[in-house]
Amino acid sequence: MTSKSLEPADDSTHDDALVLIVDDDAMLRSGLGNLFRSVGMRVALFASAAELLDYAMPDVPSCLVLDVRLRGPSGLDLQTRLAQMGVNIPIIFMTGYGDIAMTVAAMKAGAEDFLAKPIRDQDLLDAVSAALDKDRIRRLGMRQVEALRANYEALTPRETEVMTLAVSGLLNKQIASEIGISEVTVKIHRGQAMRKMRARTFADLVLMAQQLGICRQRL
Repeated sequence: MTSKSLEPADDSTHDDALVLIVDDDAMLRSGLGNLFRSVGMRVALFASAAELLDYAMPDVPSCLVLDVRLRGPSGLDLQTRLAQMGVNIPIIFMTGYGDIAMTVAAMKAGAEDFLAKPIRDQDLLDAVSAALDKDRIRRLGMRQVEALRANYEALTPRETEVMTLAVSGLLNKQIASEIGISEVTVKIHRGQAMRKMRARTFADLVLMAQQLGICRQRL
């Protein structure tokens, strides 16, 4: 019988947040699961780092509540492995043996929080709620950049060239001179780029370019 447990997902709420809990103490692990369920959160429970690594994480806002000291690879080892895999969910560490060096190592590696056992329920709930909010914002930002990139890839080569030069600070007449077309044609391509990028103003277009990392530095 596996120690992994996941609340069944409702297809209509497939993006609901998920709290992942890794602790080798079965009683504590179960208690944490009950705590988060009591406030309406979905949970997945794991007894070891290996169990979590075998788990297919859903693409939803998530956070990881992780015991530092585990049988087998430690919580810090798991943190390192997740980073290597490109899994960027916020991590909240728990420990009954916390010390300054361990806390510093976890925080330097990007941990969201570090709580010493015994942990007050409200402190843990507050930390998890903040971590989930942070992951929601991160995921929203990623989706926005993906949408921008899709719009950018729909530009023609000439529209891409004109947009890149425009957002880098060149005037229409300078762009026309640099790429050998008329200023009127530059205006047409620039307007098409703004329309396809769904930019309401040129300032919006510049911001989009910055998000995509395509602004050139002009000497």
